[in-house]
Amino acid sequence: MNMIKSELRKLYKQKRNTLTPSEKEKLEENIYQQIFELKNDNIHNVHLFLSMRKFNEIDMQPVIDFFREKEKRIIVSRCNFENDSLTHFYFEKDAKLELNKFGVPEPVKAKEAFIKDIDLVFVPMLISDEQNYRVGYGKGFYDRFLSECREDTQTIGLNFFSPIKKIEDTHEFDVPLDIVIYPK
Repeated sequence: MNMIKSELRKLYKQKRNTLTPSEKEKLEENIYQQIFELKNDNIHNVHLFLSMRKFNEIDMQPVIDFFREKEKRIIVSRCNFENDSLTHFYFEKDAKLELNKFGVPEPVKAKEAFIKDIDLVFVPMLISDEQNYRVGYGKGFYDRFLSECREDTQTIGLNFFSPIKKIEDTHEFDVPLDIVIYPK
């Protein structure tokens, strides 16, 4: 199946919203297991997305807990809607969060982190293709962010669904991921 991003965005939002709580939990357990098996010796700073409950995203709290237990520093972002960019902050255990206008939890009064310090980025998505290009929500926040990361920063997409053959309308600004983790 080859489709364009707008069609895929609509289709996979719908598919994700039809997952029952027990189906979602089972898929998440499979994804978590794969994350927990990743080699992380050379990883110090892990960038994670904070789940948007209203979009039925993967619950990242177990991943946050896992990396904190491994003494990794967690980094999360705030959205800048004027230029569709992200600013990154250390996410300490006692950090306060507030929802932005799109329902994305963001850190409040946190210490800013530098992009070049990030060793591993977990990327949200609706679907990916076999070349590891992804369809997100369509604002380009993550493609801009990933293009600024160090060349050796590992990028891992997390998704409930198997990749499709090809996203038809990728372009020069789309950044392919190193790995996409989905339930096997």
